[in-house]
Amino acid sequence: MNLATADSTFREPTVQPAYLARLNDAQRQAVEHGAGQIAGPLLVIAGAGSGKTNTLAHRVAHLIVKGADPRRILLMTFSRRAASEMARRVERIAGEVLGRDAAVITDALTWAGTFHGIGARLLRDYALEIGLDPAFTIHDREDSADLMNLVRHELGFSKTEARFPTKGTCLAIYSRAVNAQAPLNEVLGSAFPWCAGWAEQLKELFAGYVEAKQAQNVLDYDDLLLYWAQMAAEPEIAAHLGGRFDHVLVDEYQDTNRLQASILMALKPDGAGLTVVGDDAQSIYSFRAAEVRNILD
Repeated sequence: MNLATADSTFREPTVQPAYLARLNDAQRQAVEHGAGQIAGPLLVIAGAGSGKTNTLAHRVAHLIVKGADPRRILLMTFSRRAASEMARRVERIAGEVLGRDAAVITDALTWAGTFHGIGARLLRDYALEIGLDPAFTIHDREDSADLMNLVRHELGFSKTEARFPTKGTCLAIYSRAVNAQAPLNEVLGSAFPWCAGWAEQLKELFAGYVEAKQAQNVLDYDDLLLYWAQMAAEPEIAAHLGGRFDHVLVDEYQDTNRLQASILMALKPDGAGLTVVGDDAQSIYSFRAAEVRNILD
């Protein structure tokens, strides 16, 4: 079986899938929301251990069973391992209806990954349109800290009598400012008050760090989101991006930050086809400027 025939064959199962019977009423409503069409936004809020991620996996599987093209489903989690596990769950659940063909269809669920991983792939596709070289290199945190330290030395900040923030602290401040989309002084005051006296030097350092990245055609993890957001802010690119995906689903939405929330809003400004799942009582990625207000608002 191929994807071209999957839509017509499995759009309307003749009996209710058995997997729906395993869900409680609230979970089943979330799974079936707008299935078979591109419905309005869905927000699922539930506590730890309540089956949020399982519900999301059932929803993805149900969308596919009802005819959604898996190539047009964007599924974002907060780790590669979580994305892989989600895909396995989707295949197992969908397989109850589609049998062996579930593997063929879920193999086409190629847009499942982390925000940063998806961002990297999209930036390769649209790099030239936003002035990037598509052959850019991605620095991990250690590489980024080393580059920050190099610029720190070049500017002479490591030689001052008073102790200047370490490379790791400098990178953390920079990263928080980018992800929170907040002024440096605000970030220093709220999260790094002991570094507030270095505000002007940090501004100079960060400007030098950005220049160094551009000179080396390097992107750090924060750039993957920053450039994605800038790309999505261009109306024509945003429309094309949003048009690539019928359904956008996000797990652990409470761990998104302001930058990630702006990306989602640009992808689906009217909320059509958007599903987010989260717990407004917990957020484990606060170091990335995650804001539980993204759920509460």
